[in-house]
Amino acid sequence: MAYETPITIKKAIEHIRKRKYVLPSIQREFVWNTEQIEKLFDSLMREYPISTFLFWKVDKDNIKNFQFYEFLKHYHEKNAKHNTKVDLGNDEDVIAILDGQQRMTSLFIALTGTYTKKLPYYSWDNPNGFPSKKLYLNLLAKANDIEMEFDFKFLTEKEVLETKNKYWFETSEIMELEDMGKVSKYLSRNNLMDSSIYNENQRDFAIDTLTSFFNVIHQKGTISYYLEEDEELDKVLQIFIRINSGGTKLSYSDLLLSIATAQWKEKDAREVIHEFVDEINAIGDGFAFNKDFVLKSCLVLADFNDIKFKVDNFTKENMKVIESNWEKVSSCVRKAIELVSKYGYNRDNLLATTAIIPIAYFIYTNNFEDSILHSSSRENDRRAIKEWLARVLLKGTFGGTPDAIYPVMRNLMNEHKERFPLEEIIDYYKGRRKSISFTEDDITNILEMDYGKARTYCALTLLYPSLNYNFKYHQDHIHPKSFFNKRKLVELGIEDEDLKEKFTARFNKLPNLQLLQANQNIEKSDIYFEEWISKTFPNELDTQSFLMQNHIKTNQSLKFEDFLDFYEVRKTVLEKKLNTILNVKQVETTEIN
Repeated sequence: MAYETPITIKKAIEHIRKRKYVLPSIQREFVWNTEQIEKLFDSLMREYPISTFLFWKVDKDNIKNFQFYEFLKHYHEKNAKHNTKVDLGNDEDVIAILDGQQRMTSLFIALTGTYTKKLPYYSWDNPNGFPSKKLYLNLLAKANDIEMEFDFKFLTEKEVLETKNKYWFETSEIMELEDMGKVSKYLSRNNLMDSSIYNENQRDFAIDTLTSFFNVIHQKGTISYYLEEDEELDKVLQIFIRINSGGTKLSYSDLLLSIATAQWKEKDAREVIHEFVDEINAIGDGFAFNKDFVLKSCLVLADFNDIKFKVDNFTKENMKVIESNWEKVSSCVRKAIELVSKYGYNRDNLLATTAIIPIAYFIYTNNFEDSILHSSSRENDRRAIKEWLARVLLKGTFGGTPDAIYPVMRNLMNEHKERFPLEEIIDYYKGRRKSISFTEDDITNILEMDYGKARTYCALTLLYPSLNYNFKYHQDHIHPKSFFNKRKLVELGIEDEDLKEKFTARFNKLPNLQLLQANQNIEKSDIYFEEWISKTFPNELDTQSFLMQNHIKTNQSLKFEDFLDFYEVRKTVLEKKLNTILNVKQVETTEIN
């Protein structure tokens, strides 16, 4: 390995464009955010070191023996996170980036492309939540941020137009300013040297800043690198592990995926797993699984004794087992996710994605891939899994590192084949730190859960065991939320302050919540519950059936002014129901570690 003469950023970008610089399959995906890229460029302008790169030279005659990927140019959090395969000829050697992918991709995006990330509070299905941004540099003044000297910022075109007292220079334009003459022409053409528009400090700053930026990109040998020319993959992999396992540059799961990618023989692990993550995240209303989840599933379902994320568990022998079982493993994981999706879970209320792994193992070890979703013979299993999932999510069982849970679950499932061993799991953990038994205090806490929370949904699934999940269900206020602001209460004749406080303190809690079909929930909005019931179910028998299904006594008042009585009565009903479902005992065993 030799230390080479540094090159300019401009030259590195040209090599990426010509596909002379590529990414090896062992590399992870691009993970840097806009703030990291902005700080990278600030460091370049301040002449801070940005660390040395490690390049791997692959001879043109050996290119066909490896798989390479292109650099991302237009990053999109939803639609373009994955690098695409590059089809290389054998006309010339290529350079694969072993260390420095994040920095190099950041340079490429900032100087040639765009960065698109979902805005907060927008849904993943809303295209307006994904504005495309480019990197800009303010040429009139320093940054206000104490960590930054130069004002680099990713902005939309609209944000650029709406900004006052700044001149935003699109950083990609620096690639076209190939000499100082063009830099001067740019400053003149855009009136940045016009004393009638800008003061002396602004003019001087614009000249100095754009000149410095030109030098950073076109003149200075900023890209310092070592070049590895050995083409033995095992050696290259060991170098990759050594440089990436000692710090935080690469997450451990990224590292392990890289090892799997290098050791799978028939499939490209990187491509297969990334595609699978996208596939399972698109199930139902959408989920937030990642490659960590998939890799852990592979280790658990393969029945390896040690399922921790460490290099020793990603041996060639283990990788061979995982690759050979991939089709069945992925099928069982997919079925498990489809099942919990039918229960109404999604990215917003599935509190622990790792809770899916024991369900997938149950399907895997019993060969239930073709029957778990629809076969009447598996109805009891589906009910047991639904209750187990609600229990562990309510208890936070899979918080932290749940590695110790998987071997226990595997043993119990293998000891009790052909059925989901819910009672045995409850008994095993009773009195232990991961207990999924419930006490009276637990039930009291559940009844105080608020509308819209993920755990609230888990509790509601216990109370509605027989819903038809071919329909979509929403958490719904039985007495609508819109009537519980203090102004509205006064209009309705509820003027006493203590009484108003009691109304507003209770409406958002579980005793005023139900699971309602989405279309009914939309129709019900802002209508008094008593009025909605009479319009929706004009037949008395239908009304009584609906009330009983929703744990509402048929002989109690549904009038809004009687809400407090309604609340207390339904609270008592739900308390008894949860005590029965969760088999709550009067005295619980003291927990031990």
